[in-house]
Amino acid sequence: MDRVILHCDMNGFFASVELLDHPELRNVPMAVCGSPDNRHGIILAKNELAKKAGVVTAETLWQARKKCPDLQFVRPHHEKYKKYSLMINEIYYRYTDMVEPFSIDESWLDVTASRTLFGTGKEIADNIRETVKKELGLTLSVGVSFNKIFAKMGSEYKKPDATTEITRDNFKDILWPLPINELFFVGRASAEKLRSFGIRTIGDLAVSDLEWLEKQFGKHGVMMYEYANGLENSPVALASEKQKIKSVGNGITFKRNLTTEEDIRIAVMKLSDTVSGRLRKYQLKCAGVKVDIKDSNLKTISRQSQLDFSTNTAEDISAAAIEIIKRSWKVGENPIRLITITGINLHDENEAQQLTLWNRNEEARMDSEKLGRTMDTIREKFGKNAITFGSIIGNDIGIDLHEETEEE
Repeated sequence: MDRVILHCDMNGFFASVELLDHPELRNVPMAVCGSPDNRHGIILAKNELAKKAGVVTAETLWQARKKCPDLQFVRPHHEKYKKYSLMINEIYYRYTDMVEPFSIDESWLDVTASRTLFGTGKEIADNIRETVKKELGLTLSVGVSFNKIFAKMGSEYKKPDATTEITRDNFKDILWPLPINELFFVGRASAEKLRSFGIRTIGDLAVSDLEWLEKQFGKHGVMMYEYANGLENSPVALASEKQKIKSVGNGITFKRNLTTEEDIRIAVMKLSDTVSGRLRKYQLKCAGVKVDIKDSNLKTISRQSQLDFSTNTAEDISAAAIEIIKRSWKVGENPIRLITITGINLHDENEAQQLTLWNRNEEARMDSEKLGRTMDTIREKFGKNAITFGSIIGNDIGIDLHEETEEE
């Protein structure tokens, strides 16, 4: 028997939450952005009127204003978005305990066992939409399908405030005519390569030769083929049994050995940037930092330090890692072959924490978090190399040619 999976995706989440406090903006194009006073800021979210005017997420404010001269800008309030995200997921838990958040405004739900109480998958989806609208004043779109990927694509298919059901009988009619870049996890580079081979739609990909795809794209080719044909079958995580992530790390073996403080600073910033991004992705913060260093003779040391606060910013993680390296390594005397930086002692980013007098200014930390989330948005839309720190560009230590470790 097929599972019944929902993917619930809030409509213009940041913008919709802001409109609850700014009802006067409901009938005008508006957007949430990082710095309304700075024309070089970017769009984080927009309402439907702005979307219809051509405004897109991650474009600069001046580009958006050029498309839509009447566009109104609102500053973001991330703590408010976290609060509403928790309330939305609590509504999901009324229907099933199998809820897997994908981001702050998206979640998968497995409602296979819930149908005897609440009706069909489509009926449950419609009920959830009405409940969220009635209780929170927000709207969402829901995809209903037999696997997570098609449910996700269903929630994207029709917006706002809609339910789309993708079944074994209709998925070829609904999804196969779509452009290849509409398939979940097909990025811009993969889409361009597929189009160069004449594969322009999801249907074209679905009927392609699997062995040829694997030869051209490796494991990613197999995954794309399976997604296009509805063969994905990963489970929705059970809330009560979700595996707790113990650490989030990133390690690099460098193209050449690191011999100077500047080498180390560049490497640590890149590593810390990746670690902080992963922490935000999982909605976590770390209360400690661990650094592993391997020299040119393959000797490794491991050192760690506890923080006076919890963080998921690259600045804080980098500062802690640099301090550990200064205490533990004779820079210049012993060349470094590999560094791994790991965030440890993790907890949910929404948990309250005891602040100390030694904390970095909290307002500055909030600004760093906002900057990090803005970079996350740009990378999600344009690729992981779309934006980085200026000091990393043009390095010769090979930090863009590495293999990374992941969370444990």
